[in-house]
Amino acid sequence: MAFSLPDLPYSYDALEPAIDARTMEIHHSKHHQAYVDKANAALEGTAFAGEPVENVLAKLATVPDNVRGAVRNNAGGHANHSLFWQVMAPSGQGGSPSQSLGSAINSTFGSMDELKAKIADAAATRFGSGWAWLIVRDGKLMVGSTPNQDSPLMGQDMCELYGTPILGIDVWEHAYYLNYQNRRPDYINAWWDLINWNKVSELYDAAMG
Repeated sequence: MAFSLPDLPYSYDALEPAIDARTMEIHHSKHHQAYVDKANAALEGTAFAGEPVENVLAKLATVPDNVRGAVRNNAGGHANHSLFWQVMAPSGQGGSPSQSLGSAINSTFGSMDELKAKIADAAATRFGSGWAWLIVRDGKLMVGSTPNQDSPLMGQDMCELYGTPILGIDVWEHAYYLNYQNRRPDYINAWWDLINWNKVSELYDAAMG
């Protein structure tokens, strides 16, 4: 089955004032839709057409050379944005990390404040466009960033940060420029209040098996 644009779990204005409704509408209905359309076009007629995006990205090294770049950029964009929408919630509605995730954060980073600082640094220092992530690899939490629409799901051979992403922030300019212009750190700080910890905890438990 071809990729399709997922519905948002909230309205376009639900994340205001941190992320304005116009940015959300353009980001979801235009940018994400374009990734879906271009990924489907690139995969049409290949053995990967109809596979879940996670499978396609995990096998990216074996995608035909003539479409691999388009698949990397657009299937990656589809996967990244699909996660991004899920791990946000209106301010005050995202809950708190589960006991298992909270314990892992404290043991790995020392505190929630330290995790926040590491993600903020990864997001702010990603040159150009890209993403900052909290991932699970080999049963451990890690923070890092990727360029463009690279996804940790692409694996060790194709991505500098590989593992199972459980939280990600989009630092492409289209994610924040209407409201924040060049003030990426302000966007990152505001985004922190939107995290859907209930969903992130669910993803953490699934990644840990």
